[in-house]
Amino acid sequence: MKDFIPVDVPKVGELSGNLYKSLIIVGKRANQITLDIKDELTQKLAEFAPAYDNLEEVMENKEQIEISRFYERKPKPTQVALEEFLDEEIYYRDPHSFED
Repeated sequence: MKDFIPVDVPKVGELSGNLYKSLIIVGKRANQITLDIKDELTQKLAEFAPAYDNLEEVMENKEQIEISRFYERKPKPTQVALEEFLDEEIYYRDPHSFED
């Protein structure tokens, strides 16, 4: 089991002025990261896709297994997004704000 790092919840809320707004920002960024990772993984696995369907060959492809394991060991997108938010690396704007 992995160690969990405590999050400074008040700081998360202070960055956007509202905790719930901050969580929405982090969630949307995590979705972007997830899509990027999925596209990257799909491209890498496509290099190993056989031209024909042979279940035995798919099961024996060690390169695909290693690539999949590499992506499984990467930090979760929500963790990355939260770290980016806390480091103020995410640009966001409030569409309901009328400031020019």
